[in-house]
Order: sequence, then C-alpha cells, then structure tokens
Amino acid sequence: MVDDSSGRLVLVDLADRELGFCEKLPCHQKGLLHRAFSVFLFDGNKVLMTQRSLCKYHSGGLWTNSCCSHPRVGEGLDEAVARRLYEELGISGVTCREAGHYCYRATFDNGIVEYEYDHIFVGDYAGPLSLDPTEAMDARWVDAAHVARDVRKRPETFTAWLPGVLPIAFAAQAVRW
Repeated sequence: MVDDSSGRLVLVDLADRELGFCEKLPCHQKGLLHRAFSVFLFDGNKVLMTQRSLCKYHSGGLWTNSCCSHPRVGEGLDEAVARRLYEELGISGVTCREAGHYCYRATFDNGIVEYEYDHIFVGDYAGPLSLDPTEAMDARWVDAAHVARDVRKRPETFTAWLPGVLPIAFAAQAVRW
C-alpha cells in the first residue's frame, strides 16, 4: 500500500477506471468524480446508522449508513473499509463484502459537490462501538423497515447518498423492509 495520508482522492470515470488523483478539498469544490465507499453493518434485521459529526464539512448532524469514506491512493477497497471501520467506529475484524455500486452527484449549500462512484459494502456485526466524535456524534441500531420508512418520510434528516445506497445494501443482505 502507498501511504497517502495527505488526503488525495482517486479520480475515476463512470466505469470506475482510475484517471488520476486530486486533493480532497479541490476535488469536492470542482465536483470531480472520485472513488468512495459506504458500509452498512447489520445485526439481523437491524442496521447500524450513524449521525455525522457537526464538524464535518458537509452533512453534519445528518443520519447515514454505518461508515463511509474514500480509499487512499494505492489502497484497495477491502483495506480501506477495514481501516475506516476502525478509525470511525473502533471496530476491527469484521468481514465485509461488496454489494454493488451507486454513482451520485449532490451539491451542498457551502458549494461543496459530492460526485462519487460509491462502492457499497455490507457486513455482520453485533459488538461494541467506540465512536470518533470528529466523524460520528451518535450511532444506533435501527430496524431496517423503520430506516426505509424514515428515509421516505423525512429525507432532510439523512445524507444525500443514503436513498440511493440503502436499497443496494438491503437487497444484498436479504433484509426485509
């Protein structure tokens, strides 16, 4: 693995072919398509939802999937998922599998644009959490049917990508909702 803690993102095309790299903030200011991942952890029919920290540069305070981020330059997705589960939630040793992908573009009030080729991962977990408060201010295990209903009824309380990635994760996990 190449150590890329400087914050460069992997730029991709709509087929997820690598095109180059860009620093995180300029990438989001210019709205460049880049590789990302979203993780959903399940305990039976419950899914771990996290509330983004208010210090995040977009979507602070909104509810979202268990964990999400970007792989570092030279880092495989499986490795990136494991790294971020540990960094954000204090979880290690969880086996996650890729469930699919979702491309989306969302513009936020502060001018930031998320344009992501988002790889969706699912895994099973029922252990303790240790939240990094700069990433997540709260976490809850929520019944899948409740999450799906709330996303439809109160979309403003959830991140922009959640309505697109949720059905992919739920289908891969064969969760009823």
